[in-house]
Amino acid sequence: MESVSALSGMVLLYSVASHRGLAVALGALLLAVTTYAVGAVAGPVMASGPNEHVVFAVVLVAVWGAGRSLRLRRAYLEELKDRAARLERAHAADTRAARAEERSRIARELHDVVAHHVSVMTVQAAAARRVLAADPDLAREALSAIEHTGRLAMTEMRNIVGVLRTDARAELGPQPGVRDLPSLVEQMREAGLPTSLRVEGEPVPLPAGVDLAAYRLVQEGLTNSLRHAGAGVKAVVTVRHDPGELDVEVRDDGNGGKSGDGRDGEVSLPSGHGLVGIRERVALYGGILSIGPLPGGGFEVRARFPLKDGL
Repeated sequence: MESVSALSGMVLLYSVASHRGLAVALGALLLAVTTYAVGAVAGPVMASGPNEHVVFAVVLVAVWGAGRSLRLRRAYLEELKDRAARLERAHAADTRAARAEERSRIARELHDVVAHHVSVMTVQAAAARRVLAADPDLAREALSAIEHTGRLAMTEMRNIVGVLRTDARAELGPQPGVRDLPSLVEQMREAGLPTSLRVEGEPVPLPAGVDLAAYRLVQEGLTNSLRHAGAGVKAVVTVRHDPGELDVEVRDDGNGGKSGDGRDGEVSLPSGHGLVGIRERVALYGGILSIGPLPGGGFEVRARFPLKDGL
């Protein structure tokens, strides 16, 4: 009978230790030890020797420790599950943020491509219309240029939008850079904007982001000149490779943002688009941007990009 009571007490102690908090578990252990001690003192003096009391006490502590170990292990596993769930939620949030950032990036690229090429085609179409009756050959050349510009726009847009057709987060590419400025300048000449390109300093390899941002800045600046500067205006693109810095500048000799120019700083331009949108690109790479009319006439778009570690 005593053995059954002892076994029942150990099972009860194990259950309390494995399912209750530390305070309740310690209370149960203390109660079990006290109950045994009272029973040992109240019982026959020679019923058992001191070694048996020690062994029984060790067994009680071992049972209690096994119960506590099970509870701690169970709590640890629950914490691991909770941590895994939190990490999964954080990963899902990061994935959504990355996708939103990618789509925002694609939207900026599409805006720059469409705005530039459509502006060029509009100017070329107007020129073709004016000379269609008087000089059909010249009009034919303008129409061919429109076709070529349209094909370039479609190819570049196809490269950009192609990233949306894959589940993986792919890079937009291949993307243009400073090395493609000569062809851009030539395209602007064909569109009717006399443009020259100056490269100063020793060219160095550029980070991909800075390379693309510099190209888009020149593209947007020349598109702005083509749209607003008027007839007879010339543009100059200057790229300076200084130690630790890339300086990109687009200037035209128009009326400098005076009445009718349509380029009165950022006020007349929609926020987040056009020349204002360039500010986001430049700021992303720690650059300094200046946009506005020049004191002696004309308009300037200029950015200075810092290059780290020799790049």
